[in-house]
Amino acid sequence: MKLLLDARAVYWFVTGQERLSPRAKKAIADPDNGALVSAASAYEIALKARRGRLDASVVAEFGAMLRAARLAVLPVSVEHALAAGRLPEPHRDPWDRTIMAQALSERATVVTLDAVFGDYGAPALW
Repeated sequence: MKLLLDARAVYWFVTGQERLSPRAKKAIADPDNGALVSAASAYEIALKARRGRLDASVVAEFGAMLRAARLAVLPVSVEHALAAGRLPEPHRDPWDRTIMAQALSERATVVTLDAVFGDYGAPALW
């Protein structure tokens, strides 16, 4: 199963926080699953850290943390960006919309606590 972690899921996973469900942790850690992190999530994490909502030290080590956790980065392609822009309302968060579009395009299951992903047809796991 191909997984695409949203920003909260990747932050909690790489920082070892207990906020992830046991099911999500197990799926991410399973080497048979391809676990991906959107480049959009890196932006979202850096923005939240700059605003004081997340630990800023994570930003400096984020790439190394992803490599240590064996999480691959999924770049945002032109196709992903266009698909995100075409998604219907009401969800307006551009980062979630980007991840939704990537998940649909890449046929990935989103690891997220956010129920809105299911509204757009993206399979979700928590």
